[in-house]
Amino acid sequence: MNVNFFVTCIGDALKSRMARNSVLLLEQLGCHVQFPEKQGCCGQPAINSGYIRDAVPGMKAQIAALEINDYPIISPAGSCMNAIRHYADWLVDEPEWAMRAAKVASRMVDLTSFIVNQLGVTNVGARLPGRAVYHPSCSLFRKLGVRDEPLILLRAVRDLEIVPFGAQETCCGFGGTFSVKMAEISGEMVKEKVAHIMQARPDYLIGADASCLLNIGGRLQREGQNVRVLHIADVLMSR
Repeated sequence: MNVNFFVTCIGDALKSRMARNSVLLLEQLGCHVQFPEKQGCCGQPAINSGYIRDAVPGMKAQIAALEINDYPIISPAGSCMNAIRHYADWLVDEPEWAMRAAKVASRMVDLTSFIVNQLGVTNVGARLPGRAVYHPSCSLFRKLGVRDEPLILLRAVRDLEIVPFGAQETCCGFGGTFSVKMAEISGEMVKEKVAHIMQARPDYLIGADASCLLNIGGRLQREGQNVRVLHIADVLMSR
């Protein structure tokens, strides 16, 4: 299958291993991956901060970059994908652009959803010994409805034990600009999240949204906790 890969800013600048492993995983599963070279920031920081008008040129540039073909657009980050899915709402006063935005949004698929629901694969042959907790990001399960697919794939990873932890679906406190504007509240939220995680005594913290992993991983590091933080694409490429 031909697919496009939407890397996101975090994948490009901070989590290149996640981006690489996402592409390698798709190729391993028989996909021909294309990278629209003119893709850029989804505009989420500006949108979340209320600078909608300033974000519009970036939205239009992103639409133009992603409509070069009609292949599915696969992304390893739910928050960025969700931002693009709402472009049509912000472009409602420009019907032609809103229509183009809706067409692009209809082709966007989370990495794990694509593997499980469209490729029909539940076991990619990965192996990772140890105990792990999975953090379901708000963007994935609240906004995009992706709840079971990551866990289906993780439970098939050989020698990996997925263990539950308290308040698992509670927000980690990142929320993009929320963590900057409401730093004290955000800090307490991630502190509580880490306390629940450590009660499970995991070797790994796994997530399917890199922004949450940066936030929780930062707190784990500040506390000196010996927990390895991995995006699900990294896990699924482990052998």
